[in-house]
Amino acid sequence: MTTERLIRIFAGASIAAAALAAGLSACGGANAPPAIPAAAAVPSGAVELREVDLDQSAEAVVEAVHQSTVSSQIAGRIVELRFDVGDRVRKGDVIARIDERAATQALAASEAQVRSAEAALANARAQYERSRQLFAQKFISQAALDKSEADFKAAESQMKAMLAGAGQAATERSFATIVAPYGGVVSARHVQLGEMATPGKPIMTGFDPASLRVTATISSSQVAAIQGARRTRVEIPSAGRWIEAKGITVVPAADPRTHSTEVRIELPEDVQGVYPGIFARAHFVVGSAPRIMAPRAAILRRGELTAVYVIAEGAPAQLRQVRVGTAADERGVEVLAGLKPGERVALDPVAAGLVPVS
Repeated sequence: MTTERLIRIFAGASIAAAALAAGLSACGGANAPPAIPAAAAVPSGAVELREVDLDQSAEAVVEAVHQSTVSSQIAGRIVELRFDVGDRVRKGDVIARIDERAATQALAASEAQVRSAEAALANARAQYERSRQLFAQKFISQAALDKSEADFKAAESQMKAMLAGAGQAATERSFATIVAPYGGVVSARHVQLGEMATPGKPIMTGFDPASLRVTATISSSQVAAIQGARRTRVEIPSAGRWIEAKGITVVPAADPRTHSTEVRIELPEDVQGVYPGIFARAHFVVGSAPRIMAPRAAILRRGELTAVYVIAEGAPAQLRQVRVGTAADERGVEVLAGLKPGERVALDPVAAGLVPVS
């Protein structure tokens, strides 16, 4: 379908909608639709020739600097889950508990072995002291003294081994209480209450929303220009937001297959409404130049057609095809052809299309 055909269809649809609305209004009644806005009532904005930033853009994705999945380190049944997806967690908060009865019994056994080793060590020490006294009085041989000393050192080593085993058992029991390594937001819960936890099984995933960044992939030929960029902005299309970056880091390595380089863009702290995984677009400002700019809201895109409704005093809104460029900011979009500075365009193209043509 040609562009001229699309324009005729849009114009015809506008006239038909206007005629239908007029007919319904003439019929009156409680169910009559609201009146079609006049051309003067449609909000409009001016097409401007102004200095804009020239940038090189790249598609990117938002990711968290601090994001991790907390896993179980022991086996056991999950007996408590204190947080769910979307909950905020502070550093050190208990997020889950695993049945620790088996670990507690293992700790008790280790502590009992420690007490037994303590008694054996005390007995070996006393025996060694007696042997030294008897040897000094020439009542026992050197071999008997050496054996007593060896028994004492063996008991001492056994005591140290039992203490280490008790410490290991205490550490394993502490693994039954899973705490948050840092403050953040829970983004995924991988288990349910009552499930069996095993070493390495993921429990929860979270991230710190105060430290976010945007990762973009650029061509190696763009690296020099981007490293010399005056400033960097990040566009979040889903939220309609533009964010000034705090800084950029060009990873000093390139993919040998795609010849591309990764760029990490640091965002300000506590950016609201932005989460890991959101699509973003990075804009690296490399210069400035005068460009014809039309308001963003005025651009109407339907398939292959890019157009605006031009508003002139005393005339109906006119659908006009335009060709847009790459320069853009939060206020407007570059227009390469179809508009002149000073013309006014409808900021609500849908409402402008319903204005009746006289």
